[in-house]
Amino acid sequence: MPETATDSGANLGTCGTDWCDDAERLSTDALHTLQVTRLRATLRHAYEHVPFYREAFDRAGVRPEDCRSTADLARFPFTVKDDLRAHYPFGMFAVPKERVRRLHASSGTTGRPTVVGYTERDLSDWADLVARSIRAAGGRPGHTVHIAYGYGLFTGGLGAHYGAERLGCTVVPASSGMTSRQVRLIQDFRPEIIMVTPSYMLTLLDEFERQGVDPRSTSLKVGIFGAEPWTQEMRREIEERFAIDAVDIYGLSEVMGPGVAQECVETKDGLHIWEDHFYPEVVDPITGEVLPDGEHGELVLTSLTKEAMPVIRYRTRDLTRLLPGTARPAFRRMEKVTGRSDDMIILRGVNLFPAQIEEIVLRTPGVAPHFQLRLTREGRLDELTVRAEARPGATADDRTAAADRIARGVKDGIGVTVAVEIVDPETLERSVGKFKRIVDARRSG
Repeated sequence: MPETATDSGANLGTCGTDWCDDAERLSTDALHTLQVTRLRATLRHAYEHVPFYREAFDRAGVRPEDCRSTADLARFPFTVKDDLRAHYPFGMFAVPKERVRRLHASSGTTGRPTVVGYTERDLSDWADLVARSIRAAGGRPGHTVHIAYGYGLFTGGLGAHYGAERLGCTVVPASSGMTSRQVRLIQDFRPEIIMVTPSYMLTLLDEFERQGVDPRSTSLKVGIFGAEPWTQEMRREIEERFAIDAVDIYGLSEVMGPGVAQECVETKDGLHIWEDHFYPEVVDPITGEVLPDGEHGELVLTSLTKEAMPVIRYRTRDLTRLLPGTARPAFRRMEKVTGRSDDMIILRGVNLFPAQIEEIVLRTPGVAPHFQLRLTREGRLDELTVRAEARPGATADDRTAAADRIARGVKDGIGVTVAVEIVDPETLERSVGKFKRIVDARRSG
């Protein structure tokens, strides 16, 4: 079992004008000492109790005691999602099944699902970290939190739920779907905070307007958005039309769930990683070489306190960079995720990500913030069509101008020619969870 220091969120104090817990006031040296202690214990825990890690370490010629500093972690092998799938369902667990208090899993839509487990201590730590995240976003005890993340095997709903309760908030467990009812609940229960995917927040926005309710008139003050990449353009769209602060939360089920990192409402300049529980690295996506802070690459995370299922150097596929801490100076920030290495589209030799298209669509007049990318193949060449919805009331000339502007923006900004189709309002499928931005029709072509 990994060694632990003080509980992450048990002792609340003040951090400037904000609330924080003991870990948020650690000095750099104290944090590094804590990380090394927890890292060595985690490596030992994984080596002794997970056959996969014992075999992987032995093949790499490393032992847990070889890690004397955080820099030594680079000598240890990576973990990837296929490793978790290959050991489905419980082969990555480091504790007996009777100590596991909860199971979560991915959807498994592209193969075997990935399963994660939590001990009682893991669940308590998770609640502490989500509570810390909600505090950093501006939440306080007594606030009401409307949770529109999906509940169930997906970690979003229950992760947000127990964290909000740990902070002392009132929880509305709305889950996802039943959009018209969500609008009614927000009006009736008057929550200060909503936790939801950014794409579903846009769906809620449409429903408010459909019902004739001004979104700016609601009680909402803060939106905590995660589970999918979103851009600064989308932040501006949501903040302006809802009159709220929109902040980012980051997590993934393989590492814990939501609450691995959080954007602070006072700065909105990237997400502070809770480094007392997760050690971050950024690596070259191709070579795996560790990159210095400030350089863009793929985020790699190692859990420092998880008992049921420790993860060592997990390749998230999320693209970002590490920056110094600001609002929470003890912890480094990760820049907003710009995309995933496995979402990258290579179109006629040019690399592009959905987030790049999103920025162009959201600053185009006459177009709603709903779009999809459709890949087809004509002969031996791939073609990309951007399908974007017109705003209600847009004329034929407006649509033509919008299509031209998007096509020109993609050509000038990314360097590739795409087709653009402006479709009728409410034509594209609405999201109740993670929105599917890319439709790949090449296989059937």
